[in-house]
Amino acid sequence: MLETLQAFISRHREPAYLLLRRYFSENRCFLLRNELQDGLQALMADKNLPELAHTPLGEMIRDAQEAVLSAPWVYFAVRPRVGRWWYLRLHVDDLYPDSVEASEFLGFKERLISAQAGTERPLEFDIEPFDRGFPKLRESRSIGRGMEFLNRKLSSQLFDGGDQGLEKLFHFLHEHCCEGQILMINERVRNVNELRGVIRRCEKLLNGYARHTPWAEVAPLLRDVGLEPGWGSDVGRILETLRLLSDLLEAPSPETLERFLARIPMIFSLLILSPHGFFGQANVLGRPDTGGQVVYILDQVRALEREMRSRLQAQGLHIEPRILVVTRLIPEAQGTSCDQPVERINGTRNAQILRVPFRSKEGEIIPHWISRFEIWPYLERFADDVEQTVRAELGTRPDLIIGNYSDGNLVATLLSARMQVTQCHIAHALEKTKYLYSDLYWKENEAQYHFSCQFTADLIAMNAADFIITSTYQEIAGTDHSVGQYESYSAFSMPGLYRVVKGIDVFDPKFNIVSPGADAEVYFSYKDSERRLHGLHDELQTLIFGTPSEDMRGTLKHPERPLIFTMARLDRIKNIAGLVQWYAENEALREQANLLIVAGYTDAGKSADREEQEQIGYLHHLFTTHGLDEQVRWLGVRLDKVFAGELYRFIADRRGVFVQPALFEAFGLTVIEAMVSGLPTFATHYGGPLEIIEHGQSGFHIDPMRGDQASAQLLAFLRECEQDPDYWVRISHGGMERVERHYTWSLYAQRMMTLSRIYGFWKYVTNLERAEARRYLEMFYALQYRPLARSLTGE
Repeated sequence: MLETLQAFISRHREPAYLLLRRYFSENRCFLLRNELQDGLQALMADKNLPELAHTPLGEMIRDAQEAVLSAPWVYFAVRPRVGRWWYLRLHVDDLYPDSVEASEFLGFKERLISAQAGTERPLEFDIEPFDRGFPKLRESRSIGRGMEFLNRKLSSQLFDGGDQGLEKLFHFLHEHCCEGQILMINERVRNVNELRGVIRRCEKLLNGYARHTPWAEVAPLLRDVGLEPGWGSDVGRILETLRLLSDLLEAPSPETLERFLARIPMIFSLLILSPHGFFGQANVLGRPDTGGQVVYILDQVRALEREMRSRLQAQGLHIEPRILVVTRLIPEAQGTSCDQPVERINGTRNAQILRVPFRSKEGEIIPHWISRFEIWPYLERFADDVEQTVRAELGTRPDLIIGNYSDGNLVATLLSARMQVTQCHIAHALEKTKYLYSDLYWKENEAQYHFSCQFTADLIAMNAADFIITSTYQEIAGTDHSVGQYESYSAFSMPGLYRVVKGIDVFDPKFNIVSPGADAEVYFSYKDSERRLHGLHDELQTLIFGTPSEDMRGTLKHPERPLIFTMARLDRIKNIAGLVQWYAENEALREQANLLIVAGYTDAGKSADREEQEQIGYLHHLFTTHGLDEQVRWLGVRLDKVFAGELYRFIADRRGVFVQPALFEAFGLTVIEAMVSGLPTFATHYGGPLEIIEHGQSGFHIDPMRGDQASAQLLAFLRECEQDPDYWVRISHGGMERVERHYTWSLYAQRMMTLSRIYGFWKYVTNLERAEARRYLEMFYALQYRPLARSLTGE
């Protein structure tokens, strides 16, 4: 591509020069992709050069994600396809495109904002040398399907070397036990050849029994030949498992290995970490740092417990699975249960929330809530205390550790290394992509956000994890034209701190897409009259259309109009104020529909979060400036999920719509909640909703950066529904069908259990844990993260 570009510019110097001049005329150091394209489009229009778009220069600009300008140089970061980057520079005089390394590109950026940059070589983080020789995906379309690739790749390596791989499999089976009970194989079976003989003997012994004969009746016979519980609950299941193993020993294949491992009793207890926010089951949603991740984890726990119990029963084991969600204990709990050390999780038999306090360096318990941006100094001590608490509660180590968000994943990394347990990483959302140039201008944001700690923690945790779960493909690698959350960590700079030349590789097979669902007991169709909570309807009527109280603003003058509904935390990224502004500025939309928002507080004095306080003030400003009090209803109330579920359906009864206007949304639980309830849904096309919604069939995508277009889309839909009521029904039905096919917790739990077994197996029999990389990360933690975290408390 570089050679083609060089040849084109050498023959067509004028358009290249004019384009660079146009970029320099902006008098800005940094231009983003859309600004680069706008400049190209303007040049083509001014000079009547439409063909320029299809030249090597036009294609390079199309693929460029950003440009850095300092006369006479322009540096471009070009992304010709998902996950693939190259960097080049152009001198405005000689116009010769020259390829540069990521390090040089980042250094050029640094010099434009820091007088000290370039005076000495910065620390560079580069994980790539530790991944050489490790199998990687090649095709962009395969990103997020790491388990399938890894299983195929490593199976061929493991089993093509004669009996060595089979011996490793044998020893893996021999290791299985739970609570002192030996599982699968006992000491009578000493090697693979003996195992083959045992399988043949057992098949003959069991062929004389009915398939439904329980394990207990045949256990003495099987134990005598070397088999212990775990093969199945009855003879039919035992025979199926034995034959799978026989096939695996005879002709190993990744498909057979996956099916066999899915039947192995490996996961009896889980540890799930989510330290920040108010983690509880009531009165917490909407509080600072507390939102979708709480709903996600609680629903995840219920689904995983059901799946774990189902598998253990099918394996013939009478073992109760244990799931511990570990979060922070907050003595000043503000009316929540966050001051309770132990809380049983509703809807489960044996899952608990364990709360462990943060402590000061003197060991004193921190009593008050601390923002997720401020918790970094407390996490190492917290991890120590969590390990002791979990070992005391379980009597052993867990079988899988799942981290959530940056802080939870860092704690998961520390515990996984100490306890030698498989680690799963779930980001939910990575802050780096939420704030433009948050890396480059980290110093300006440090006092409020402490990105230095967060981004460092992210680098360590995502590289240390055995596998990473994302809700969507975009979360990993974006789209053809936008960079994914994880991909944004591939190369970036924090001037004066360190430079990342290879932070993460989205082609790493640790990435897997496992989409969550909506709680089917709570979120279901508005047409399901038998399950509806009709007793709430008077309360809902008053809440939406009644006179306002101190927690509400606005009284809807025309209650007969359909409702545009949104519900989210009140922070900048959720863009609730943006939606209110779009609505306010579209007079026709204001005449067509009312707007209902459930978000945060209406009184800034009740919030301890600075960003929320700012958003509250701005919403009141919009109400007053645009005279919205008769068309917009703002509820600053906390809704439990059961009540919220009926609210969705109540609005669907009135042919309303749901809008999720976030500037970026990693997944969008409210999107699938609204869709499965039957509400036609309009959601941001930045992030997960782009994959969840099929535009025009199961909902609509909107661009939150172009509010006038988004409000026009809403208006056009509502007018179409006024002319053709069946149109609303078609989109409503399409949304419900889409969620029921693809986004359920049952599918999620099955996938998670399979992943944990596959990665656990490969970690045992190979160097999948990447010991060298782990040592590198441990050094980076000690020399970089720990001093940064301690500096927040003045240590």
